[in-house]
Amino acid sequence: MFHHLFTMGIPVAEKILRTVAVYGGMALLLRVFGKRELAQLNSFDLVVMLLLSNVLQNAVIGSDNSLVGGLLGAFVLIALNTAVVRLVGRNAASIAVFEGRPTALIRAGRVDERALRRLGLRRPDLEEALHRQGADALDQVADATMEPGGTIVVRQNDEDKGATKGDLAALETRLLAAVRAQQPG
Repeated sequence: MFHHLFTMGIPVAEKILRTVAVYGGMALLLRVFGKRELAQLNSFDLVVMLLLSNVLQNAVIGSDNSLVGGLLGAFVLIALNTAVVRLVGRNAASIAVFEGRPTALIRAGRVDERALRRLGLRRPDLEEALHRQGADALDQVADATMEPGGTIVVRQNDEDKGATKGDLAALETRLLAAVRAQQPG
């Protein structure tokens, strides 16, 4: 009854090789196509990521549906990822090779249309990302960059930034001082 839970359907070496190969292939695909896909800017990106997980699951498990095989695959993935992250994180050059570099989308308030095309971004996707970070319009943005992990980082023009708690506290202090200065006595 429980025999299939604990008996792997493929040899251990094949399970490890499949897992390592899928990890390497996926790392390469994400390096080449990744920024745009990782950003998940629209529902199509989410669909692709969900389908990828299903397609790759089949490549990892092969004909093995055992509990032991699944746990072995998970262990290999986590161990391999930990090793790669530690090795890559040791110097800046390897980080750039494996993870890529940030891409400027807006420089000095001007949208870099070439960068958008290269990343496969649509202008509405960019505008939505800017809006999520507090910019109501493109003219409020000084610079925007897509990081290697797909995050879009926005730096607004100084005059268009929202007030922080620190700004409000400083304003309150100045107002209280002005009120006190106006009071007699």
